[in-house]
This record gives sequence, structure tokens and C-alpha cells, in this order.
Amino acid sequence: MTDSMLLERVSRLGLPLMESTSEFDVNLTLSEVVKNRDTRLWEGFPVLLMNAVKEHGFDDKSVRANLTTAKEKTNYQALLLLSLALYECFHLSYLWMNQLKAHFSVRDLSKFKQLKYSLAHDEPLNLSGMRFDPTRLKDVFELYFEKHAEKNKQRREKHEELALEYSLSQLFSSKQKDLFRKKLDGLPLTKTEKEYYSRTVKKKVAALANPDLHRLAQRLMEY
Repeated sequence: MTDSMLLERVSRLGLPLMESTSEFDVNLTLSEVVKNRDTRLWEGFPVLLMNAVKEHGFDDKSVRANLTTAKEKTNYQALLLLSLALYECFHLSYLWMNQLKAHFSVRDLSKFKQLKYSLAHDEPLNLSGMRFDPTRLKDVFELYFEKHAEKNKQRREKHEELALEYSLSQLFSSKQKDLFRKKLDGLPLTKTEKEYYSRTVKKKVAALANPDLHRLAQRLMEY
């Protein structure tokens, strides 16, 4: 796999090094990141792994099957330990993490504990002969979380906007919705619009604002 192909694939897994458009095997991509030994990619491995699990179907056995040498498998295990240690520093806990940890050896668990300590105390990390800055590792992962949170916020706001639009459509005609929004936004109404608003829309708004009606409607929704 060429470097450009690998960069394209890791971009799809949440490390925005460049844009990507084609389909790819996420487990193969993770194994290629392990083989590449690029510090930049290894720093982003926890982000790649998290996205692989959440969206693309991470399979530990499949990743290992793509690793051909004992050294590659050792490096992969080290990156897994680092990733899970970093997740715990952010107080994250998932079933799949516990499933992986259940297969850790005594040596793995000891290394895992050391990694957590180093991350918590900002001590330099040595992983498979490569040196890592714990602050940078946490910053890279935190940046992912901020983008993920913003994406979820935008998705939630869009959903709420669509839900509101649907609800308004159940109560108001298109013209009435326009007047409702203009009045809400403090925009000036023409004389005709004011009369129509007062005669029709305002009565519906008053009914919606009635707390007793709102309470009764909520009770009905429970049945």
C-alpha cells in the first residue's frame, strides 16, 4: 500500500490528513498504520481505533491476521495498550475495551498500568523504540473529541429544527408559519398581516402557551 493510499484511509477513520472518497477495509488500514511506523500516524492510532469501532466494524482478529511478523504483532499490541490507557485517562469505558483487556497477559497489564501513569503525569512514553509526548497524544485525541461533539451537536440541532418544523406544520398553514416566525423574530408586519395574525395565528399561539393544555397533551402522549 502506498503512503498516499494509507493517508487517504486514515483520513476516513478520523485523522484528517487529507480527503478520501473510496471504500476501504478498516482492519487492513489499522494494520498498515502499525507497519508504517510513522510517528504522526501512531500518535493518531487511538483516534483511528475509536472511529473504527464506532462506525466501521473493528475486528481485532482481522487486524492481527494482516500482520505478518512477530515485531508487527508486538507493535500492534503496544498501540492497543496505549489507546486503552489514553481512553481511561479521558474516563471512557466500553464493553469492547473490557473484552480486549480480558485477553491481556500479566506483562500487558503491567505495561498498561505504566502507560496510564505516564499519561496522567505527562511523562515521556517509549513505545516499540519510539518516543511520544503524552501531552501531544492527549491533545490529538481531545481535538477528535471536540470535533465529534460539535458534529453531534449539529446533528442534534438539525434534528430539533426538523422536528419543530414538522410540529408547526401540524398546527399552522404555510402562511401562518411565516407570520409566526416573523413575529417571533421581531420583523415588521404589514397592516394586512397584523390583522390576519391577530384574527387567526395569535389565537393558536395563545392555546399553545396554555400550561394546562400543554400538560394534558403530554398526558395523552403517554397512552
